[in-house]
Amino acid sequence: MAIDHRHSITLTVTASGSGYPADLFAPSVLTITGGKTTVLVGASGSGKSTVLRMLAGLEPVPGTFTLEGLPGAFKRAYMTQDVRLLPWLTVERNAGIGNRLRGEPEDREGVRDTLDKLNLTRDARKYPSQISGGMAQRTALARTLLERADLNLLDEPFAALDAISRRNMQDLVKQHFDGKTVVMVTHDPLEAVRLGDAIYVLSQPEGSGPAEILPFNGAGPSPSERAEQLFETLQGS
Repeated sequence: MAIDHRHSITLTVTASGSGYPADLFAPSVLTITGGKTTVLVGASGSGKSTVLRMLAGLEPVPGTFTLEGLPGAFKRAYMTQDVRLLPWLTVERNAGIGNRLRGEPEDREGVRDTLDKLNLTRDARKYPSQISGGMAQRTALARTLLERADLNLLDEPFAALDAISRRNMQDLVKQHFDGKTVVMVTHDPLEAVRLGDAIYVLSQPEGSGPAEILPFNGAGPSPSERAEQLFETLQGS
């Protein structure tokens, strides 16, 4: 069930509650548009990953929140900076493990095509101990793409990479998630501007306490200028 451009997912915080995770957020609204990439930025501890976990169904949605437009039938994929490759499986087996875990037939053609798109064909039979960090990250990206999810959740997936590998992974995400519904968390303003169709800042004006989820509407003529505007917004939040 693909999410099209007419569909949106809305997380509404009607009131800050007591206890985790309700006490992390102030009244606000997050709108995720189908077929677009929505990026969440904010200070550590502001609740970015918690939002992703609620969207993934890994965190309960408090009674003071409403989550609309995300029925249980929607398939979700979740990618973190910890690639979590199984050391006893090859690159190709790690990439296609979703089908195996669900007891479904292996999608060998899909795995081959996806590894080819991510320049991993020559490394398909290698084990995680035999590949670089960048290759491991591409394997994790292949695994996420092969889920063919309705909603793709990326939690700081490139934070551990060097600058060149990080830029390459950003380009791959931009290319291969085009037209898909993505929610991504990052601490990097330039990464947010490069990848995000919409950007939300989790703002804590007092430096702590409940965060308000606010849309960022930077209007700079270049990505670097919009990233600088976003950086200044983050400094003030």
